[in-house]
Amino acid sequence: MKQTVVPAQVTTVEDRIVGNLGLPQIVLLSLPVLAAGVVFAAFPPVMHVSLYKLILLILFATLCGGLAIRVKGKILLLWMIVRLRYNVRPGYYVYDKNTIVNRELYNTTTVAELPEDKPEKADTRRRTSKLSVADTVRVFAAMDNPAANITFATNKKGNLYVRITEVNQEG
Repeated sequence: MKQTVVPAQVTTVEDRIVGNLGLPQIVLLSLPVLAAGVVFAAFPPVMHVSLYKLILLILFATLCGGLAIRVKGKILLLWMIVRLRYNVRPGYYVYDKNTIVNRELYNTTTVAELPEDKPEKADTRRRTSKLSVADTVRVFAAMDNPAANITFATNKKGNLYVRITEVNQEG
């Protein structure tokens, strides 16, 4: 399959739909037509021509037509949006890393009014050994042996398992 590189200038050009009109201009010029349908269907006298409906629609069509004019490659609506964002922005930017925005504020008086919490009882359950005394002594002796390879492992529930390998049996 043959592949070609498309220059960035080609991909950034706004697509023209009808002549020199782009999509935003077509939308702006078609809004008065849709608004006329809504105005004639919603405002009284319904589906009849009246003077106030015509004046309202002519003003709206003039506004949309004016916003669709292209100046320096951009429509006037985009220039107005840029100017509006510029005028709405803060005049000064003060950097303060100690700001309290998005922090939880705690009232110090409510802390003293809280009742005293009872200490929680530690839940320690010890399992009794099932080994006899002689086996227990042999296990402790094997653990003390430096040649024994002792590994400790836990499972997901927190149980501890001890494995002792390389124990020489005496006897």
